[in-house]
Amino acid sequence: MNSRKYENSLYKVEYVETIREFIRATVDRYPDRWAYMYKDVHGEPWKHITFREFYRKMNGLGTALLDMGLKGANMAVTGESSYRWVLSYFTVCSGAGTIVPIDKNLEEGEIINLLTRADVKLFFVSPKMAEKVGSLLEQVPGLEYMVIMDDPASHCAKYLETSEREDGTVVNAFGGQAKICLQTELISRGRKMLEDGDRTYIRQEVDQEDLSTILFTSGTTGLAKGVMLSHRNLTQNVVNMSKYFHIPDGGRVLSVLPIHHAYECTCTIMTCFYQGATVVICEGLKHIQTNFTDAHCNIMLGVPLIFENIYRKIWHQAEKSGSAETLRRGIAVSKKLNLRNRPAMTKRMFKPVHQIFGDDLYCLIAGGAAIDPKVIIELEAMGLPIIQGYGMTENAPIIAVNPDRYSKANAAGKPMPGTEVRIIDKDETGIGEIICKGPSVMMGYYKDPENTAKTIVNGWLQTGDYGYMDEDGFVYVTGRKKNVIVTKGGKNIFPEEVEYYLLLNPYINEVMVYGKPDSRGDLICTAIIYPETAALREMGAETDKQVCSLLRAAVEEANGKMPPYKRVRRFEVRDKAFLKTTTLKIKRFEEENFEYVYDDRSFR
Repeated sequence: MNSRKYENSLYKVEYVETIREFIRATVDRYPDRWAYMYKDVHGEPWKHITFREFYRKMNGLGTALLDMGLKGANMAVTGESSYRWVLSYFTVCSGAGTIVPIDKNLEEGEIINLLTRADVKLFFVSPKMAEKVGSLLEQVPGLEYMVIMDDPASHCAKYLETSEREDGTVVNAFGGQAKICLQTELISRGRKMLEDGDRTYIRQEVDQEDLSTILFTSGTTGLAKGVMLSHRNLTQNVVNMSKYFHIPDGGRVLSVLPIHHAYECTCTIMTCFYQGATVVICEGLKHIQTNFTDAHCNIMLGVPLIFENIYRKIWHQAEKSGSAETLRRGIAVSKKLNLRNRPAMTKRMFKPVHQIFGDDLYCLIAGGAAIDPKVIIELEAMGLPIIQGYGMTENAPIIAVNPDRYSKANAAGKPMPGTEVRIIDKDETGIGEIICKGPSVMMGYYKDPENTAKTIVNGWLQTGDYGYMDEDGFVYVTGRKKNVIVTKGGKNIFPEEVEYYLLLNPYINEVMVYGKPDSRGDLICTAIIYPETAALREMGAETDKQVCSLLRAAVEEANGKMPPYKRVRRFEVRDKAFLKTTTLKIKRFEEENFEYVYDDRSFR
């Protein structure tokens, strides 16, 4: 994927203004191509739905929603990844109203809070989520309907039962008054109306400046903010990203990440539909390898943790089988001869590695956080192309991405066509805050003009990220503004950079770096470490004292690669993984994540 010549070479794309427009275009172009592959029950053969059938269901569902008096309403969706989730999403924002995706892993109380804040009138839920939140929906003012995204195996008819209270009030199966419907029944009702000549939904006009979705941020700190994205915000993100990245004709993309998240929703769900590619719904993280090979997938989007775990697994297997030195030499030869763009040769040289993804792999895409450049370089040397992107929900989300024709392993990417990136308030090293301007900058935060004004200044989105740009226009992200440790001497320490060097050590599974006040009130660079117990046991470390000794050596090794002011001066050891967001980012300001069992001074 890498090239020594960083020149602009863009793919030709079709310009669209609304989500509805690219859906129609793809259905016209590829009516009988599979839009989604999925399994309702684990272990069964893959099922599929074509773009034509998906569009028919969408029009049926949309027609029913308008008949229910929901035109222009805010409607939410939550549940496991499924084509039915996508069907709900696309139906609502293509002429019915505004869609509000909700993280299924949130606590029940937070789900109720977000539904209330977003003024939701209808809530699409999976059968599992119906059980989780059904009895609580009475707490949401103005909620009129709960629609269960049923499938043949879910047996949802029981949810349609009603009963009568002593006062004569009719309540639903969960004891509330919201009307419960099944998605399949609404589709059937809408189709019947279409057959009878109802064209209300099909003829709905959608403007590019219309509000399409409200996405609640799943950040590592603070109250979730409702990011308002227009059709223009989203379609221009998809269109301009497609100028840099092209899915092979007839390609298949494995959907692994939480579907409610901006990264997965825009980059997998929307971009695949726009380019006419098939989305394969993964059965879960533990089924990634099996699903990728069985469904003959070509591409997978993931967060760095997924690819770094794959990288570690490759090396662990090599060490276990005694082939680590052979793998090391092979990587060196591949890098020297620049074999990364010669797939036939790398498949022969690294056959055991390629068995992980099968013969159909085109590339892997990393986003959501910075990935270790060494992982990219070595995976590419093995013939597993991996490219990186950078963005945030407030930009729908992509700001910069490495084009598949030319990329840099340690760069977050090049600003997308139409997006301008600047670095402001630079320090002596050229690092400053990244700001951007373009067609994907959000409309603002829902009912929050104060935070909107702080985040968008004269049209420029203040990302809150620090970084720099090189002479070729590539963007590099060094850390989050809110995470930076500022010493009394005025030095800035980026926790992400320190964590990068620590995570190079096989004894460290996870780490969170923060500034801990010392007796003089200065902040000292401190690392909380969750060890890699298997690797430590292999080295004979059975006691806490032995583990601490090996971790001390690991910290000293990392410190040797950094200037003195950035070095870790204290470390603490915990016995459980950190709490994370649904995109696997450590929640840096969660109180529980600061708990530890012992520190570096415990055994001196």
